[in-house]
Amino acid sequence: MLPLRTRVFAFLQERLVKTPLNAEEMVALRAQREGLRTGPVTAFLFGRPADVEIKETYVDGRRFAIYTPRDLSGPAPVVINFHGGGWCLGTPEQSAWVSSHVAAGTGSIVIAPSYRLAPENPFPAAVEDAWVAVEWVAKNAADLGGDPARLAVMGDSAGGNLAAVVSLMARDAGGPAIGAQVLIYPAVEMYEKFPSEAANANGPVLTSTQMSTFGHLYMGERYGDESWQASPLRAASHADLPPAHIITALHDPIRDHGTRYADALRAAGTPVSLVDYDTAFHGFMALPGVAPAAAEALDGIIAFLR
Repeated sequence: MLPLRTRVFAFLQERLVKTPLNAEEMVALRAQREGLRTGPVTAFLFGRPADVEIKETYVDGRRFAIYTPRDLSGPAPVVINFHGGGWCLGTPEQSAWVSSHVAAGTGSIVIAPSYRLAPENPFPAAVEDAWVAVEWVAKNAADLGGDPARLAVMGDSAGGNLAAVVSLMARDAGGPAIGAQVLIYPAVEMYEKFPSEAANANGPVLTSTQMSTFGHLYMGERYGDESWQASPLRAASHADLPPAHIITALHDPIRDHGTRYADALRAAGTPVSLVDYDTAFHGFMALPGVAPAAAEALDGIIAFLR
């Protein structure tokens, strides 16, 4: 059994592990998760942001949260951080703890974009929005105090999928130049089942049933589409991609996705660091008050980006 305190484990199972079956239930689950941000457990579960300035802007209706260190001087590196949530849930604030601390720890501007969510907006809507975010940041980084020549992407779970996909897209398009990718328990294969999914079928936080549900909702009528923009593990080549730092969790049904992607990158000559946290579960980076491994993983991300 994963060594979580009993009451915390029960809370996670009751409040976070739900299996949405249709669009109506998905909307209700979104509201429930947002409610977690304002209750008495907020500080315990999610920690506190670092001392950074937080602003937001809108780009063609898409909301971007911007985290800037208060003592920033000179053009800074820029990190684009895509939130997780199975392409169906989540907001930029979901990863505020990571975004703010990465900004403070690396002296970078971290930009967390929203993207259209399924099932209302199925694949490839999220990919299109993620690419818009990359192009917009590259074009406007200087106006934000950033250096467009030092650009990285980051994301967790579905956000890790998007970070991997836009890295491939940028390579194939000849830019924008992405210098690094941080993939936190990324989802990189839509259909093939790996051993970790059976080993961790009941979670916590993410179950194998949820994985299937989210995949169907995200792909919609295109379920079965083998496009690498849905499953970046299926890309024809993983060469000439940005160096990657990949984080996985032992008690996570999606663990093997990160391992397989690291293998694919290494085989193609792309530098990779892969770190597996044996006390952690899916989503642990968003729950530093529950998972001590979150702080260690954050330190690793900061060191890699530096």
